[in-house]
Amino acid sequence: MATKRETAEPVVPLFVDRYFIRWYEADVKGKPCEHHCIPQHSNRICVTTLAESHPVLQSGKTIKSIPCQISTNCSRLQNKVSGKFKWGAQFLTELAPLSKIYCSDGEEYTVSSCVRGYSMEVNENILHKLSILQEKPSTEGYIAVELPKFEESKNITEGLLTQKQYEVMVKMH
Repeated sequence: MATKRETAEPVVPLFVDRYFIRWYEADVKGKPCEHHCIPQHSNRICVTTLAESHPVLQSGKTIKSIPCQISTNCSRLQNKVSGKFKWGAQFLTELAPLSKIYCSDGEEYTVSSCVRGYSMEVNENILHKLSILQEKPSTEGYIAVELPKFEESKNITEGLLTQKQYEVMVKMH
């Protein structure tokens, strides 16, 4: 009796899962549950995204706006980077705000850089289509891209949680 072989479609991991190591900053600036995910590529580039357990992604909130105007003199959208040495890039500290997220229920969340380095770009797509941030937070809904200084690139993950440490921490809450 011949049996029919079942062919399973191979599961292809996301681009982020294949080429980036995910690091997490828990309770950013001491605010409970406001976790950020920082995928880091082997070329040092870091991407700031919201972690899966962030309140904006968990509670079915509706995003009203995502302004990148940090102060009257500082807008992350006016960051114009050019050339091999990334001239014009804004330097960010770990606590530097990248943007704010205003929800329709009146809640406000600040997205911070979480790594020291130069701001390469802010994702302007999330400004025009707010739902991308919630629908695809680790891919198309990223917040910003940063490039750590070369001499600091090995140390930027100190103090950040690994994927496993983050998962354990979320289960405990």
